Amino acid sequence: MAPSSKADKKAADAAAWMFNVVTSVGIIIVNKALMATYGFSFATTLTGLHFATTTLMTTVLRMLGYIQPSHLPLPDLLKFVLFANFSIVGMNVSLMWNSVGFYQIAKLSMIPVSCLLEVVLDKIGYSRNTKLSIGVVLLGVGVCTVTDVSVNTKGFVAAFIAVWSTALQQYYVHLLQRKYSLSSFSLLGHTAPAQAASLLLVGPFLDYWLTDKRVDRYDYNTSSLIFIILSCTIAVGTNLSQFICIGRFTAVSFQVLGHMKTILVLIMGFFFFGKDGLNLHVVFGMIIAVAGMIWYGNASSKPGGKERRSHSLPTNKTETR
Repeated sequence: MAPSSKADKKAADAAAWMFNVVTSVGIIIVNKALMATYGFSFATTLTGLHFATTTLMTTVLRMLGYIQPSHLPLPDLLKFVLFANFSIVGMNVSLMWNSVGFYQIAKLSMIPVSCLLEVVLDKIGYSRNTKLSIGVVLLGVGVCTVTDVSVNTKGFVAAFIAVWSTALQQYYVHLLQRKYSLSSFSLLGHTAPAQAASLLLVGPFLDYWLTDKRVDRYDYNTSSLIFIILSCTIAVGTNLSQFICIGRFTAVSFQVLGHMKTILVLIMGFFFFGKDGLNLHVVFGMIIAVAGMIWYGNASSKPGGKERRSHSLPTNKTETR
């Protein structure tokens, strides 16, 4: 019974991860087409529409009885939404104010920041091999993606806020699911409406500041509306799969394995844009990164590879109303 249960868990983990990879890569491709081909450059507003669609999905599922009533205290909800929205806004501003190279370095730094949060807040201990494997992943992805690197003060501040808020948001996904016994659907049901409302309120003003264009004056047509709807539809899966994966794994594992999506985007860029998107040093970086991910999976799953040294996390059972 135990081997079967272990095999089922591995299969479920693999399915959750593939769900996240497919939806994440899919939304990148759709959003790139939407912004590059149709000129819809309102990233924050679009994210608000993503969460509005997710809210609609969770509402329908709750009405159908697939999501059970649950409770998430308002202070925890507000804290999560604050981190999540600062993550979205910070990433957009960081991309605008920084070079592509420094932006990629900032994204890579999320792994050590997530590790630090787990060590300090969850008393997680890492083995030497686990630490080394994370370093190999960072090296490989860095070789793949980091090009020109220039830093300015305001860009550094934006990147700092983006990295820490993203790491805290992902940490809280895992924490809240364990602390309040919430499923991924239930947690989304609590957080998506608040994120949708706040981002749709702030998004148009922020996008105008970033792009000098107004979302209400965009030339909407059938093709662009189809891509907006497609982006929102895929985003439901992306949001859900992120919560599922972080709930099943941890924020650090999600970040480490998440760089597989970076590699897939580079490979798909090669097929879409030709050999200019894939050269020898990029391929070399991919090989290093994949080797590091395999090593990380093996090292972190061994006894002592990555384990909690304190089991004192309080848990509150889901309240049925």
